[in-house]
Amino acid sequence: MKRIKDFYKQYPILFASIQLIVFLYLFFLSLGMMGGSLKLFGKDFSETLIATTSNPFVGLFIGILATSIIQSSSSTTSIVVGMVAAGAFSLDPEISIKLAIPIIMGANIGTSITNTIASLPQINRSNEFKRAFSAATVHDFFNFLSVIILFPLQLATNFLGIIATKMEELFSGVGGLQFLSPVKAITNPVVEIVKDYFKEIDLPWLMFVLAILLLFVALKYMVSSLKIIVVTRAKDWFDNYLFKTAARAFALGIILTIMVQSSSITTSLIVPMAGAGLLTLEQIFPYTLGSNIGTTITAILAALLTGSPAAIIVAFAHTLFNISGIVLLWPLKKLPILLARNFAEYSTRNKIIPVTYVIVLFFLIPLLVIFIFN
Repeated sequence: MKRIKDFYKQYPILFASIQLIVFLYLFFLSLGMMGGSLKLFGKDFSETLIATTSNPFVGLFIGILATSIIQSSSSTTSIVVGMVAAGAFSLDPEISIKLAIPIIMGANIGTSITNTIASLPQINRSNEFKRAFSAATVHDFFNFLSVIILFPLQLATNFLGIIATKMEELFSGVGGLQFLSPVKAITNPVVEIVKDYFKEIDLPWLMFVLAILLLFVALKYMVSSLKIIVVTRAKDWFDNYLFKTAARAFALGIILTIMVQSSSITTSLIVPMAGAGLLTLEQIFPYTLGSNIGTTITAILAALLTGSPAAIIVAFAHTLFNISGIVLLWPLKKLPILLARNFAEYSTRNKIIPVTYVIVLFFLIPLLVIFIFN
């Protein structure tokens, strides 16, 4: 035992790196388990919910709720694309497109629930939590502001549908492709085994609880590992290479999200890094914008695979929505950054606020709007 301790003291970075790899895997696994548990009792509900929309305003909140339930905007947009291709919304493709696009917008908001939850394990460590929670909610505020600006414009003009239709004409006859997510490849086998077990005993809620506990443990030790690595100048490596410029961080967000096919994973990944002081909010902001672009690739591939022009238009509209939001808000980046920072400051003083924020914004408000207006 003494030899191990001496070796640890001599090579702390080696042990910290091994610990980081192990708990990073458990972190990814917890996200997969969380989504898998929710899908056990949520996917059918989400599909039914999406199919019932006949009002674009309600569709926006259906997108938020459905994505919050299944924890994946890629899944929501793929479901929507499949339904549009099947004519589930309407036999008129133009009506289907107009009903589907608001759901896609809502999915952008709903997907940010995962990285917000990922910041909560640090809630009892004020400084870490303030950094982590602001890093999580800057993505939220960007998506909120994008919807507030672009949703009324879309309702009035259908500009996303019109431009996406022109794009679809350029891609007519193109078949779909499929990319393998390396993260899903290493976690899915374990997730499926666990999911099958809890499905057999009919306790999906217990799987969700275990996923949350695993998430808390993984994040706790990821942060401690990152702190050791940061002390050894890893922060300089991030500053000088990966996040040296906003454009580089933006490109990194796109590439990583395309690789893992989940913005929930890539945006949640930086939360413990922010908590450990490895990244600043200004560095994180363009990275999250890039993840918003990268997450649209899954729906585009699914749409191209269906061969349905309406489905392809909806998938392109998702990409156009995110690009439009970036064009409008990147020059005004101080606004979402300021909102996230101030909200994190307030939430640090009153710990019930972050939990209430998740429950009310992602579940209660969408449920009320759907119940009242649908």
